[in-house]
Amino acid sequence: MVNDEIVISRERAVELIESFLARELPTWPWWGPAPTPDIHHVQERAVGWLVFWRSAEQARAREVRGSFVGGHFLVDRHDGSIHYLPAVWSEDEGWEEQYLLETKGIRPPDPLARAVRALVHSAGVVAAMSHLRRRAPRLSLREAKAYVTAVQDGAEPPEELARLTREEPKWPPLPIETLAGPVQ
Repeated sequence: MVNDEIVISRERAVELIESFLARELPTWPWWGPAPTPDIHHVQERAVGWLVFWRSAEQARAREVRGSFVGGHFLVDRHDGSIHYLPAVWSEDEGWEEQYLLETKGIRPPDPLARAVRALVHSAGVVAAMSHLRRRAPRLSLREAKAYVTAVQDGAEPPEELARLTREEPKWPPLPIETLAGPVQ
């Protein structure tokens, strides 16, 4: 990477999670002794490393009976911070955008902005507004005009307008919890 930006490797992400679990698992309420963690899967994502763990007892068992002990964490690729992401378990893969917005304040580009901008330059403002209103019917005529005006010169639309272009989720996303970090 450019500059002195930290880039967390897969191995370092696993070390951070192992250290976190060694420190935190004994403090969680258990019906008996705290389990011994076993890292069983690591998945690289754009924002970092998803690290999945289970109990070592489950890792050794041929048949898993009873309740599952384990979970997953995200280790941020740039600062090594550790986060719990409840949405990883759901079908919705929008958790990376949610993570960037909630923890970094980075809003993803509006998916309609590029097409609207291209239409403004190729077919004109009216064609761009018509396309936008078909794709985002929640926008009023005044809001569509403000959106087109904002994006025609390369800017992103204001969030209050971009929000109206996205499909509303059935349920609000569960919050992302920062558990540790960033690392020094």
